[in-house]
Amino acid sequence: MDQITELLTRGVEKIYPSKEALEKVLRSGKKLKLYQGFDPSMPSLHLGNLVGLMKLRQFQKLGHEVIFLIGDFTGMIGDPSGKSDARKPLTREQVLENSKSYKEQASRVLDFEGNNPTEILYNSEWLAKLSFAELLKLSSKLTYQQVKERDMFQKREKEGKDIYLNEFLYPLMQGYDSVYMDVDLEIGGSDQLFNMMTGRDLMHKLKGKEKFVLTTKLLVDKEGNKVGKTTGNALFLDSTPENFYGGIMSFPDETIALGFELLTEVPLEGIEDKIKKDPMGEKKRLAQEVTKILWGEELAIPSEEAFEETFQEKKPEYKTEINPEKTLSGTVAASSGASISQAKRLIKEGAVDVNEITKTDPSYHPKPGDKIKFGKKTFWKVK
Repeated sequence: MDQITELLTRGVEKIYPSKEALEKVLRSGKKLKLYQGFDPSMPSLHLGNLVGLMKLRQFQKLGHEVIFLIGDFTGMIGDPSGKSDARKPLTREQVLENSKSYKEQASRVLDFEGNNPTEILYNSEWLAKLSFAELLKLSSKLTYQQVKERDMFQKREKEGKDIYLNEFLYPLMQGYDSVYMDVDLEIGGSDQLFNMMTGRDLMHKLKGKEKFVLTTKLLVDKEGNKVGKTTGNALFLDSTPENFYGGIMSFPDETIALGFELLTEVPLEGIEDKIKKDPMGEKKRLAQEVTKILWGEELAIPSEEAFEETFQEKKPEYKTEINPEKTLSGTVAASSGASISQAKRLIKEGAVDVNEITKTDPSYHPKPGDKIKFGKKTFWKVK
């Protein structure tokens, strides 16, 4: 398989208007300008974002112009994709705070320096400057019939739930990103198809230009649930290598092959047979390969050793004594060096056990003698 064939097949769900059309452009030698948008609804990029980053990385390595777009303006509206209820709007301050370390997290996968650096942009640079008259003119390119066909809006309407006008305008705003940046290609998860195709439609209407859309596969289990986003199993790029390694080891076996395809650069030939023969061994290899990309080999190996010692050998030792704070979040923060907000988030996501029971209440009051497990290999005993 040559590089262009792998680029157009590995982790790819669908290409619009067609794979053949995009392949023709790529084989002509033309260098494309492409992007993916990242919604700053939380302070951490997650496993799903990693899938897109890996596809951007492939394009960058072949010399194409990659844009890492932070949707700081659209993030204040909130993407309605897949939501059965309206999202709570975020303030300008919240989206900026959430996205302040995105470049640092993404730099583990993308190159922001060198001869072909990834460009980082914020869509408030153009969306915040649109006048009301310009917005009205732009909105004339999108019909009510187009937007109301979205499955989540149909569902809400049947359930008698509100659909707000700002949610209707969201795909228009995201679509205008493509027009303003004058890109050739947009990448995103298959759940972003409507928004990306709106951009493709606007590009035709406003510039008479083709814009390709490439959707990536979603990392889901056999029930269709997104892996790495369930309670207690959320994987974030600002986590630790030990937590990330352990999180991948909790993947269902049926997602191992897809994990290799989406999250690594290893050859896929014969991967299914290897998994059948040794699923645990291949899952460890998957965890190590992903951890290696994000943190380097020097941290991937200790992460595997920590997992084996903690979980496979069942040797957790609560030797380290800590002073209790008023709350569990305060105790975790004081003992780990994390901020209170980070500690609260980790607790709510199921990253903390007290006396071998997962505690998701940050306000729990630790008691003397409590055994607290934080992450995958940190064990404390409360004084």
